[in-house]
Amino acid sequence: RLEAPPRGGVPLNGPPPLSEPPHILGRRIGYAIQGHGLFPHFTVARNIAAVPNLLNWPRDRIAARVDELLQLFSMDPVQFRDRYPADLSGGQQQRVGVARALASRPDLMLMDEPFGALDPIIRARAQDDLRRIHGKLGSTIMLVTHDMDEAIRLADRIAVMDAGRLVQYGTPAEIITHPATNFVADMVGDVERPLRLLSLIPVSQVMVNGPAEGAAIPSDASLRDALSACLWTGRTAVPVERGGVLIGQVTLNAIRGCAELQP
Repeated sequence: RLEAPPRGGVPLNGPPPLSEPPHILGRRIGYAIQGHGLFPHFTVARNIAAVPNLLNWPRDRIAARVDELLQLFSMDPVQFRDRYPADLSGGQQQRVGVARALASRPDLMLMDEPFGALDPIIRARAQDDLRRIHGKLGSTIMLVTHDMDEAIRLADRIAVMDAGRLVQYGTPAEIITHPATNFVADMVGDVERPLRLLSLIPVSQVMVNGPAEGAAIPSDASLRDALSACLWTGRTAVPVERGGVLIGQVTLNAIRGCAELQP
């Protein structure tokens, strides 16, 4: 516990945090930081197992959890389990750091700009990993970021802070379409607003029956992806597939309609 609030509190699945010993509270909260914070003299497996070991989990349960998380992050346990952090790439180190934070199945996961030090391609993959794993594990995640695109891509709810004060809290669509202050509007950006809105809408939402020419995009792709495909290839419609089967098309006119900001 770094700070004791003078008043108020934030319940965490039960008793107020201040009523629990700090070491007990800390074990209920996962924490991933920008610099990954791995112990350099621990193997990957031992890093991930740090909190389960503190909780006195049985060895076989710890080993199974380590392998489960490595597989979730597309890291072969046989290949990576006994490596040290220095033997990993930056993206792999960050994956192990997030896996360690998830190891004990925490009630809450705190992430402080966890992908800020990664290059754009690896960062996008790490974000995709987080979305996929969150869908499987269902932990509540509180992520701090200065990147509005990252917030829109990952969040169900966004809290915008300005000079230490909460100025708006809402869904990504609400933040984009109805910014509460000039500060929020500047963060969203006038030029970027339609594109950011399109990034929230899956093509399946506006897909219609009928064929279209060219390479298909998956049904869970965003309308921003569909717009890129149209502009890059000069098409007015792109086919949509699910599981390798063509199921419809999305048109450029439909994309334009969804990009219009309603009053």
